Amino acid sequence: MNLEELKRIRKENFTSHKKKKREYYLKKKLEKKISSLDKKKSYNYEEELQGDNFELKIKEIIKQQKQHVDSRKEKIIQKINDYKKTKQAYYQDNKEKRLEYDKEYRDKKKNELKEYRQKYYEYNKEKILAKQKEKRKSNKE
Repeated sequence: MNLEELKRIRKENFTSHKKKKREYYLKKKLEKKISSLDKKKSYNYEEELQGDNFELKIKEIIKQQKQHVDSRKEKIIQKINDYKKTKQAYYQDNKEKRLEYDKEYRDKKKNELKEYRQKYYEYNKEKILAKQKEKRKSNKE
């Protein structure tokens, strides 16, 4: 066997492997799609809710929803409490880091904020002065 023949055989084997892999993937994807369609129960609401049993069906649906919410209520409250505890523990553990970061951030932004306030005042100077005059007049009266 020469090198060219080996390359050709290798390429054929590789393409056949890719083809098998692709077929397997498509087959699994189709199976998954079919199983998900089977799980979803479709309702024909016109048939279900027509006639005398409309109120009974609505009451049954409401009851099922309430049971579902009630069954999840304890889990939700537990998750919220766990989150609060972990958050509180995190803040207590990293209190010094947070305070240091806040201090650095305030120092860094101090000049930018000062410049912003000056520009804002210059831009709205007339409006601000008019409001101040009105307030003074109303306070004197």
